Amino acid sequence: MKTVIGVRFKEGGKMYFFDPGEFDIKEGDGVIVETSRGTEFGDVIAAPQEIEDDKIIAPLKSVVRIATPHDREQRDKNRAKEGEAYEVCMEKIAAHNLDMKLVDVEYTFNGSKVVFYFTADGRVDFRELVKDLASVFKTRIELRQIGVRDEAKMLGGLGSCGRPVCCKQFLADFTPVSIKMAKEQNLSLSPTKISGICGRLMCCLKYEQDAYESMRKQMPRTGREVITPDGVGTVLENNVITERTRVRVALSDGTFDVRDYPFRELHVKGGSARPAKEEMPEEQDDIMEDEALAALVDESAPTEGENAKPREKKRRRSGSKEHKKEQGEQKEQREVKEQREPKKKKEQPEAAGDGAPEGESRDEAQGDEPRSSARRRGSRGGRRRHKPHKAAEDGAGAPNAAPQGQQE
Repeated sequence: MKTVIGVRFKEGGKMYFFDPGEFDIKEGDGVIVETSRGTEFGDVIAAPQEIEDDKIIAPLKSVVRIATPHDREQRDKNRAKEGEAYEVCMEKIAAHNLDMKLVDVEYTFNGSKVVFYFTADGRVDFRELVKDLASVFKTRIELRQIGVRDEAKMLGGLGSCGRPVCCKQFLADFTPVSIKMAKEQNLSLSPTKISGICGRLMCCLKYEQDAYESMRKQMPRTGREVITPDGVGTVLENNVITERTRVRVALSDGTFDVRDYPFRELHVKGGSARPAKEEMPEEQDDIMEDEALAALVDESAPTEGENAKPREKKRRRSGSKEHKKEQGEQKEQREVKEQREPKKKKEQPEAAGDGAPEGESRDEAQGDEPRSSARRRGSRGGRRRHKPHKAAEDGAGAPNAAPQGQQE
């Protein structure tokens, strides 16, 4: 927490914080402070107070001194010079034939610089203008281009409500305003009715926007069916200012009537008091997941074939305890099934050889594979086609086949 005072340099301008130091400063006093533009004279509009550090724009500068009567005379002289500088600058702009509109002129407190504010549609080459002004005033010259809102803030005027414009009276900064705000407040979309003297959307559209948004979230939407004290009806429109809703009600005799009700007396038809998923407690959320999983398990689903794959994919997405338990049971069933399949394969050859002698069945079992393999080799063509015939002719003399081949 730091002790600061609020200082304003222009009427209707922004308030800046300064450290009062050891001076006894009261509201309405004049002070001399150091700014980015140099030494300035300011009026105290907020007495010394303590504020939090995050609301202070660093660095916090201190007050140089309390203004004296001589300082006030100097400020009055500078304001008189500003009028003369305005006339001279207008003549120079016309002489150079520049497409720009001069808005205001400002002298710094010590007279070291003169600032000219102007508006223009695009960029303006005013280098020659600056040279002419510097030769006349014999000091530093600064030309600053501003927008139409800043122009209205400097010049002031009366708004469509008949009062002085807000930006001149109390607005420190300009807040963004959109046409959506006018639509939500059911205002006319005619530019002449929702625009200020600057030609932009009026700043006052932002004042009640938060209240409209908050109220529209509570009121039923247009087109929804609601239950009224007189029966079921359809929402036609909402009036945020009166907090009433216009409903087309179906009466008991079969006719329809349009009536207005306070929106708190209406209930949305088919609406559920169930909280949203974000606000739902974790325990209740787990119970709902378990119920949904139980409903999936109770359904008749195939356990084999391709039709079972989509069901398994859906269950894998869930990470509940019952799902993990079900996966474990399915894994055990697969292991038992795999253990039974090898036993069945072993029993099949024994069952096929029960009707024949043991010797024949063994010979057939041993001879089946060489014959099938020989047929496969013979079907490939080339030299391998003659190898089975050569082996059959040699018979028992197979060991002598290698020397015969060497002799050939």
